[in-house]
Amino acid sequence: MTTRINLRDWRAERREQRKKKFAAMMGLAAFGAAAVVVVSMVVMNAAVDNQRTRNSRLQAEIREMDQKTKEIEDLQKVKDNLLARMKVIEDLQANRAATVHFFDEIVSTLPNGVNLTSLKEQGSSVTLDGIADSNGRISTYMKNLDASPWFADPRLVVIKSNDKDHQRKSSFTLTVKVLNRPDDKQSVEQEDSP
Repeated sequence: MTTRINLRDWRAERREQRKKKFAAMMGLAAFGAAAVVVVSMVVMNAAVDNQRTRNSRLQAEIREMDQKTKEIEDLQKVKDNLLARMKVIEDLQANRAATVHFFDEIVSTLPNGVNLTSLKEQGSSVTLDGIADSNGRISTYMKNLDASPWFADPRLVVIKSNDKDHQRKSSFTLTVKVLNRPDDKQSVEQEDSP
């Protein structure tokens, strides 16, 4: 058996071991740091991809909601159009009866000795031309129109007297406001009052 003699310094050997151990630890720390960076990058990329997926889904839902909103607006326009048509039809139905009442009132307010020659309607105003036996009959006619629930504010525009065939006749022109409903007379009177 041979004896071995160690000529190296034990401290140098220990220093070498520590250097190797330090290098291994540094390599392990660098590998761990690189692993942490890679894992955090993977996690961040996954979170970004997840957010992009959510964003694209939200964008698709927003487009769908915009489409539904546009459809609702289109339906609202159709509804408004239909309501306007219904209003026109209702007004026509109401006016149909009002026209009958209008002519009925024109006839029922005429006193004896007054004949109408023409009738012109402009908006809510009617111009009546006619011939009367006397000025008093025209005055009676105006009072009858004013008392009617379908007319308001009769005004005499022109009155002319004619002596034809020894009969004294008065031709006249008067205007009167036509009310859509008898209730309108109160609102017209309130507007005329100071």
